[in-house]
Amino acid sequence: MILFDAVSKRYDGDQDALRDVSMEVAAGEFVFLTGHSGAGKSTILRLIALIEHPSRGQIVVDGRNTARISARELPYYRRQIGMIFQDHRLLPDRTVFDNVALPLVVAGHSPLEISKRVRAALDKVGLLSKERRLPPALSSGEQQRVGIARAVVNRPKLLLADEPTGNLDPALSREILRLFGQFHQVGVTVVIATHDIGLINQVPARTIALRDGNVVRDTHATLEALP
Repeated sequence: MILFDAVSKRYDGDQDALRDVSMEVAAGEFVFLTGHSGAGKSTILRLIALIEHPSRGQIVVDGRNTARISARELPYYRRQIGMIFQDHRLLPDRTVFDNVALPLVVAGHSPLEISKRVRAALDKVGLLSKERRLPPALSSGEQQRVGIARAVVNRPKLLLADEPTGNLDPALSREILRLFGQFHQVGVTVVIATHDIGLINQVPARTIALRDGNVVRDTHATLEALP
């Protein structure tokens, strides 16, 4: 599903964010990226989503070399990817329904299909009853669940999450992790960047640890029981 071949990323006037990173994530895997702030976790997610481009090396996602994806093809490429951010990135003046519907509107789906998919996604995260609320009226945990619903409403093959539980208490973190587990169980590849060791220890999943832009540990584990 994801292949990094000697990938480096250097930002202008700065040191390398990634240094010759090589790794492979198979379709259907559940993977944690961990490491200190600035280790390169978020950079990896941004490279996969083509928010950033590598300085050196090759990235292949779902059989496609990302360097060969044109600007015109980019929206179609991103439809296979759901991305969740720590700061939610919801539109505060749009309802929960409208926030979740946005990827489907952009993709040109019919109003009937949009309504069906949005309500199914909101039901999955337990927020169907709040579809007409505005995001500022929701708790932080509810806003994060709206972000998850928006990320999965397009039925992506790949789910990327950048510090998705960073602002949540332990109980809410477990709830969010349980949702990721449910999506993984239906075949979605899940990659979560987090520095929360307590969260990682709850799941017998593969963990890739980074330090200063390098992979320093890659622990494969048999995924048996997700929460």
